[in-house]
Amino acid sequence: MVELIPLLLFAVICIVLMLGFPVAYTLAGTSLLFAGIGLLTGTFDAAFLHAMPNRLFGILSNQILVAVPLFVFMGVMLEKSRIAEKLLRNLGLLFGPMRGGLGFSVIIVGMLLAASTGIVGATVVTMGLISLPTMLRNGYSPSLASGTICATGTLGQIIPPSTALIILGDVLSSAYQQAQLKMGIFSPDTVSVADLFVGALIPGLMLVFAYLLYTGGMALFKPESAPAVQDREPLTPAILIDLLKGLLPPLLLIIAVLGSILSGQATPTEAAGIGALGSLILAIVYRQLNLQRLREVMDGTLQVTSMVFLIFIGAALFSLVFRGFGGEELVHEAFTNMPGGVFGAMLIVMLVIFLLGFILDFIEITFVVVPIVAPVLLAMGVDPVWLGIMIAINLQTSFLTPPFGFALFYLRGVAPADLPTRTIYKGVIPFIVIQVIILVLLAFFPELATWLPDQIYG
Repeated sequence: MVELIPLLLFAVICIVLMLGFPVAYTLAGTSLLFAGIGLLTGTFDAAFLHAMPNRLFGILSNQILVAVPLFVFMGVMLEKSRIAEKLLRNLGLLFGPMRGGLGFSVIIVGMLLAASTGIVGATVVTMGLISLPTMLRNGYSPSLASGTICATGTLGQIIPPSTALIILGDVLSSAYQQAQLKMGIFSPDTVSVADLFVGALIPGLMLVFAYLLYTGGMALFKPESAPAVQDREPLTPAILIDLLKGLLPPLLLIIAVLGSILSGQATPTEAAGIGALGSLILAIVYRQLNLQRLREVMDGTLQVTSMVFLIFIGAALFSLVFRGFGGEELVHEAFTNMPGGVFGAMLIVMLVIFLLGFILDFIEITFVVVPIVAPVLLAMGVDPVWLGIMIAINLQTSFLTPPFGFALFYLRGVAPADLPTRTIYKGVIPFIVIQVIILVLLAFFPELATWLPDQIYG
């Protein structure tokens, strides 16, 4: 019975989270409760709790995690300063004359916004408020419009540079070192956030291209679902210059951030600093910065950053208690005895993570589930970059899947009341199929995620 305590701990945490309690406090409080019971019954060693101060110091001194508030600042600044709205308007003017052009604009802007924030809720809500009324007003099919916005809003899980990939990369780095030490490798290889960024490029761009292809197909074979914009003003030289002024600076900023990482000129943390400063300069250039807006950006950044680090601290305590009750050995034994070997273990992990995506956010799953399963899978020979990209796309699919997908709830909250929920569900189904196809291709061809990092970083 004692060996089942780790599973009971995990189950209780999931139940408490579903009841709506804050994630950080749930992780820490439930873990401490189980540790206290274990101390009273003699089934838990207090030495595991003694390691908590070192864990806290490690979190606070982790240079990679400094990138989190900087990238969050960059994303919130681009959102609050209405730069994303200006981008959408400019691309709408550019692509408007063609059928499906407004859909193309939404996908491209959604991709850029998702890359800069990495937070599903922020992207879906922003795109829903900006894009959905415009698409419906121009005669777009409600299901196509809502599906496009939901799908592009989840791209922040896979398009670098994103906060989600930074957090996942840091957790996988620790899990990879832990797995190698258990295998007797005392000079372990490392996997970095930059590796994950590069590994995500090809699968992420494949997703974006597939979205564009689907939208183009709908415009071609069902022209009434994605018509051309009728009331667009003619493109005069003055308007084209204005388009370039609104389009190029944000694009150059994201290219500079990502390019500095890929070229090795800057670490993700240094690149995040470039992005934060660049977004501030853009807001000043576009005359969208005032004291009130700066206060809103700082408050938004503080809230998201505090949430992330509090969850990190709670997850560290959960990890120690889970290990103290023998949870790692239990998971390792279950995976090694599973039929199908690595394939069977990977399939079960992907299924569990997909289902947990209905009730937990990406950050929560990254901090709670990944540290449990990743060391075992990595010790079985799974590539860490490939594993990270598989988890990211899997969760992206989960966040889109009815009836519990987070992206659906976020869009429902800002969509017009006369847009039926079933229409939103119907609209995301083709995009779910696209993501499943990409996930299957990635499963059978891991080189889609591992080839580019090998070429760039050897």
